Amino acid sequence: MRIVLQRVKEAFVRVEGREVARIGHGLLLLVGLAKGDGEEEARFWAGKIPRLRVFPDLAGRMNCSLLDVRGEVLCVSQFTLYGDVTHGLRPSFDQAAPGPEAAALYDRFVALLREQGIPVQSGVFGAKMEVGLVNDGPVTLILARSPAQ
Repeated sequence: MRIVLQRVKEAFVRVEGREVARIGHGLLLLVGLAKGDGEEEARFWAGKIPRLRVFPDLAGRMNCSLLDVRGEVLCVSQFTLYGDVTHGLRPSFDQAAPGPEAAALYDRFVALLREQGIPVQSGVFGAKMEVGLVNDGPVTLILARSPAQ
């Protein structure tokens, strides 16, 4: 599982010109799922992300979490996070989880975030989406459990 986390002032997703999700202050999560990812990965990141101290405290230091600031989350599935361009000029997506498997795990990840009382919006899995954001900071983190991922 690879996640690109961006602290945002606002973010939205449009599908076919229609806005399907929007958040204010919070986190935009671009979520890529690999073959072999499962419940353990989803639980690990859904438990960690809301507690990451990536928001500023009164002194301007990153000491506050999403839970502390009562922020929102916008999740967007993005299989292209597993694009491999090591060989050739066209990305290979061999490492990405197949659609039905990825969709189920993506939905589970979103549900695990919601179970913690976090307001979560989501893009449309598998759709061609337009994602807009106002990055706050900017603060952008790439989350993966090992460098090989």
